[in-house]
Amino acid sequence: MPATSRRHLLLGGAAVSAGALLTACTGNEPQGQDRAPAGSAAPAAGDKPGTPVTIGFAGPQADHGWLNAINENAKRRAAAYSDVTLEITEGSNDTAAQIGQVQTLINKKVDVLVVLPADGKALTQVGLQAMRAGIPVVNLDRIFASPQAYRCWIGGDNYGMGLNAGRFIGERLKDKPDATVVELAGMDSLELTKQRTQGFDDALRNYPNIRKVARQAADFTVESGQAKMAQLLQAQQKFDALWNHDDDQGVGALRAIAQAGRKDFLMVGGAGARSAMDAIKADDGVLKATVLYPPTMAASAVDLARALGQKKGIGGLSELEVPASLTLYSAVVTKENVDEYLPTGFH
Repeated sequence: MPATSRRHLLLGGAAVSAGALLTACTGNEPQGQDRAPAGSAAPAAGDKPGTPVTIGFAGPQADHGWLNAINENAKRRAAAYSDVTLEITEGSNDTAAQIGQVQTLINKKVDVLVVLPADGKALTQVGLQAMRAGIPVVNLDRIFASPQAYRCWIGGDNYGMGLNAGRFIGERLKDKPDATVVELAGMDSLELTKQRTQGFDDALRNYPNIRKVARQAADFTVESGQAKMAQLLQAQQKFDALWNHDDDQGVGALRAIAQAGRKDFLMVGGAGARSAMDAIKADDGVLKATVLYPPTMAASAVDLARALGQKKGIGGLSELEVPASLTLYSAVVTKENVDEYLPTGFH
């Protein structure tokens, strides 16, 4: 997908468990009410409604399945709280336009801001502007250039995605002599792509019988995935596993694989699209797993913003304050656990 449309990195904690941890202190449903299924963006049982909070949300243009899921998770989570009003911008991948949108939210004097910047470095100054105006900023995924530009950061673990993909493939191939793998990466101009590749390569170092024999960078789109995968298949007549960085481009990759009639390797995807999970559950093709980069982080960002607006900490932690950063875990979804993660799959 476009260079202005994607994700970044940082610390540790699981996607589903992080949501449970956050809503333990920020939920507004009565005690004892049944918990909604994972990924539904409904708060868990927790405290009663508190001080009304207006949250300004400046997200990306929804030109990719994951990005659309970010926006939808934020909307659904906010709607589940009777004490939260969400002021949401149209969404833009143009940095100047997004800066203007955030400044409009600052001028409206929202209580808290949640910002997934089109470009973290470019939007750092507007983050600083909000913080100087006394508006706490929850920096979602793509990180600002200065920690002074946000109160809390929450996002995914790109290095962890590659690491867990490599471990899954490594365990599958550890007893196969002279095993070979190929990599269908994202955009090499993005730091996140480099992090995913680094994690993958580091994991493979633990399996001396496995060599990476080819790598092709795509653009996070169906079309690029199909074209680049076709090139890989033509160049590599035989290999044992494929690590694909993104499930959207994976749709195209799977088309190329089907057109080539190839079934002689296993494939691991990335991000957690519903189509990938459905294919994993059916278990009738090469796709055997996907490594999550959970868009539920947007729902958790709303939880964090609500807690900041109501001057609360997070249930389950001893500290009185919301953490400075929270990194979601890149779980591996396989046929054995796919039913647990299906509700979090995005379209």
